[in-house]
Amino acid sequence: MESFLRSSRDALKSLSRDSPGLHVVMGNEACDCDSMVSALTFAYFLSKTLEPGKVAVPVLNIPRAEFPLRTDNVFLLKETSLAQDLLVFRDEINLQGLHQAKQLALTLMDHNVLPSGDAFLEEAVVEVIDHHLLERKPSPVCPVTVETVGSCTTLVTERILQKAPDLLDQQVAQLLYGTIVLDCVNMAPEAGKVTPKDSQYAVLLESRFPNLPPRGALFQSLQNAKFDVSGLTTEQMLLKDMKAASGGDLNLAVSVVYMTLEAFLQRRGLQQELCEFCHKHKYNLLVAMTISFRENNEPFRQLAVYSSSALYREEMSHALQKAQTPSLDLSPMSSPYHDVKAYIQGNTLASRKKVLPIVKDFLKSWEKKTAPSGNLDDLGDLEGVCCPGMEEGGRYHSHQCTEDSGMEEDSNVPPTPMNSLVEGCPLDDGLPKISEEAIVEKFSRMASRDEPEDEKGAEEL
Repeated sequence: MESFLRSSRDALKSLSRDSPGLHVVMGNEACDCDSMVSALTFAYFLSKTLEPGKVAVPVLNIPRAEFPLRTDNVFLLKETSLAQDLLVFRDEINLQGLHQAKQLALTLMDHNVLPSGDAFLEEAVVEVIDHHLLERKPSPVCPVTVETVGSCTTLVTERILQKAPDLLDQQVAQLLYGTIVLDCVNMAPEAGKVTPKDSQYAVLLESRFPNLPPRGALFQSLQNAKFDVSGLTTEQMLLKDMKAASGGDLNLAVSVVYMTLEAFLQRRGLQQELCEFCHKHKYNLLVAMTISFRENNEPFRQLAVYSSSALYREEMSHALQKAQTPSLDLSPMSSPYHDVKAYIQGNTLASRKKVLPIVKDFLKSWEKKTAPSGNLDDLGDLEGVCCPGMEEGGRYHSHQCTEDSGMEEDSNVPPTPMNSLVEGCPLDDGLPKISEEAIVEKFSRMASRDEPEDEKGAEEL
């Protein structure tokens, strides 16, 4: 594996216009252990089975600077004696340039639909292997393997054992085995992650490689590393295991947070940090799914919805509460902040993999709901600034997000005029809120006018 990773990095560095191109194997943007190991091991498999001249390169779908946040990934690589400097990260390869030069073939691992920001790569996708809900449209030129097993690495293990079993050595087996055990919560049925196929291939790896670390000890070590958030900022916690989605004027993030929701909400300066996180990364909604474990390893899940927009916050919360496939069994819990709705998640088997389809259905519904006006894109840009007290470049107006301490702002500093359509504007105090219908109507009227001054007025809004 080490020599393969080194040669793939070298091939990337020496790529020229005359080269036949690269076959990139890339996991999803969460870049958890499953995504990382699936990309590494399947690219290794391809390197032995591709036609001569083709080079397989595994790509981790995050910037290199974010990798230390994936503490379980770092631990697993260390345990299998793989150096981080052998890896290729998303900010170290120009996928768009390769695609434009017709030098890119792309295999998607652990996701089956490209996010909107990567839609330009769609024509380069030649294969998909995933264990999430199938959202991809069928194509005769792109084989798709999607099976809702507990771990995508289970499907990679199956492919290797069926097509090239000699590739498996102790190092590769430990990468695959550790990820399956971690994803399937030590193969415990009560966690609701493991399937018969996961168990089948975990046992096969154990039988072929009896020197693998004991299952329970390996799981506990990886679990401890994954839940180690000591010293991380709120932004780092949210980026550690995050997936993004969008629809219409909405951009949102779904982050897994490895602590109880009570502990998360008690973090000093949290409201300001949530505001800054959404502004910096251009999200107008954030869903935080917290997970912790009881003494018997039974998962305990809670969920929070954050947005400075009451409309977005209420609509997303309503969609999660009314969901039936699956039902999350949400029970409201107290929140110290008016812009954070907090819940206990009774259905502890509903991981993010099962919640994401609910979120995406909501986004599709929202996009259809807002599309008829044809003008809510402008509103989306305005609402995309999570904190109405921020402007481009990360600078602040006189208004800033403040903790709910009951303290009033300095009355000697006049508020800077801001978009009055965004909830929380200091100029809104004592004035009625503008409804969604009124906003749609207003922008529809703007669209029907052709005078330059009307266009200018829309921009100012």
